[in-house]
Amino acid sequence: MKLFSNIYKKVIELARHRNAEYYLGGLSFAESSFFPIPPDVMLIPMSLARPERWIRYAFLTTIASVLGGIAGYFIGVWAFEWLESILVTGGYAGRLEQAESLFETWGVWAVLAAGFSPIPYKLFTITAGALSMAFLPFVIASVIGRGSRFFLVSGLVAKAGPGMEPTILKYIEWLGWLVVVLLITIVIFTQV
Repeated sequence: MKLFSNIYKKVIELARHRNAEYYLGGLSFAESSFFPIPPDVMLIPMSLARPERWIRYAFLTTIASVLGGIAGYFIGVWAFEWLESILVTGGYAGRLEQAESLFETWGVWAVLAAGFSPIPYKLFTITAGALSMAFLPFVIASVIGRGSRFFLVSGLVAKAGPGMEPTILKYIEWLGWLVVVLLITIVIFTQV
């Protein structure tokens, strides 16, 4: 059964859809303020499907992500007390503490580093607002951090991706099942 190769082909097909850029922008905005899925899940296949547009996709993702980050900042300013209980209930308490600790130690540099961090970016945007970080440095750090990440990811995929596609297709089933096993292992060990 070729489960992952069919999923891969469907994702590439969707990445070429005429509304794919709107979906990418919406996902990028939402992820920076409230949604759990990172925009890379669309940015990567879109940059692979149309490598000549990688700069456009990276720019769109960056702008939408920063705008979503600004929304997250204001969520932190106006609704952090209410939202904190939801984050804790949703299993983000440890990550929220990590973000707060990074802010206490690094300040605006924490936002810059958040572009490459495994901690969800929305936690940084909301925490920045809750801790009343200066707005302009927050925006500048967001543009640099998120832009660096998205341009790097999109550019690498656009350069190396099309040449790697035959190899990806050859090993996609093994890679897909390896990722599933790794995720299950992570879930089991984080529950123990």
